[in-house]
Amino acid sequence: MVFSSAEEFLQSGTLAEAICVITDLRMPGMDGIELQRRIRLQHPTLPVVFITAHNNSDEIRHKAFDDGAVGFLYKPFHAADLLELIKTAPVNPPEK
Repeated sequence: MVFSSAEEFLQSGTLAEAICVITDLRMPGMDGIELQRRIRLQHPTLPVVFITAHNNSDEIRHKAFDDGAVGFLYKPFHAADLLELIKTAPVNPPEK
């Protein structure tokens, strides 16, 4: 599923059904780090993959991984790299 914003995704009611989230780091409104934080509150084991066009994001990259991200790709990236991250991401049901 595709959403126009982090807020739209969180309001959609589909978080419990998600098996992986792919998000940009910088977006209008809520950024990807805040989205990851909010996801962790409801679904702590949900794999999150970040994409970004900003190569100066090393500190943020480390924070994303420290908070449980399973991948971080810099644009432009190869689709095969994204698919590999998705295929190897742990699939865990939401904790209740």
